[in-house]
Amino acid sequence: MIFDTHTHYDDEAFDEDREQLLNCFEENGIEAVTNVGASMKSSRQTLELTKQYPHVYGAIGVHPNETGELNEENINWLRENASMKKIVAIGEIGLDYYWDEPDHDTQKTWFIRQLNLARETSLPVIIHSRDAAKDTLDIMKEEQASDIGGVIHCFSYGKEMAREYLSMGFYLGIGGVLTFKNAKKLKEVVDYMPMDQMVLETDCPYLAPDPNRGKRNSSLYLPYVVDAVSQIKKISKDEVIEITNRNAKRLYRLTRHD
Repeated sequence: MIFDTHTHYDDEAFDEDREQLLNCFEENGIEAVTNVGASMKSSRQTLELTKQYPHVYGAIGVHPNETGELNEENINWLRENASMKKIVAIGEIGLDYYWDEPDHDTQKTWFIRQLNLARETSLPVIIHSRDAAKDTLDIMKEEQASDIGGVIHCFSYGKEMAREYLSMGFYLGIGGVLTFKNAKKLKEVVDYMPMDQMVLETDCPYLAPDPNRGKRNSSLYLPYVVDAVSQIKKISKDEVIEITNRNAKRLYRLTRHD
């Protein structure tokens, strides 16, 4: 069954049918999902979702564009709740230079602080990096993030950057963008990378795959991504599902939560 490693089911886009959607996953081949915090509010909501649904795991952390809200009190809350049974990662954290808020120095400061938090709590990290390839990689090397481990969420760079992260032992999160006609660079990365470092993700409600591009995304659309990976890697869809499911559980160290 499919493991969706990056979702945002706390988002208001799911307010009307969240319960119905989350309860239909098993019959649609979705074994588990990880709901990922992007702010203090969504991290708290993520914690609640993990308590409500047996197949929902959680990550808590603050997205780079929300780091203006961070302070030591919030870091302490994240540290205390990182030990909750179904919290499996710190994230999503990183750098996002597409938007200029907050300033780059603020983003860098709290990126490093949250990397250290992951180290303190022995959890992997979920890395968000947009238009900030060099700075993200430089910080991760300086902070020896390879010792922490984790996933580069919604991987969007080229083969050279993929090689750097793969050599550090990171997983790459592959989602709906792979199905887009203009995703030549990502298709090359998927062709190049080893299957044992790939995990599937939606980033829902964002980035729905073709033929649903532009609509609200959900884990139910992941078979389109599976199909695309299967064609590029020339392996069966069942193999894609089995390998990425195993990778997801290894990424999130789920054996200690069973």
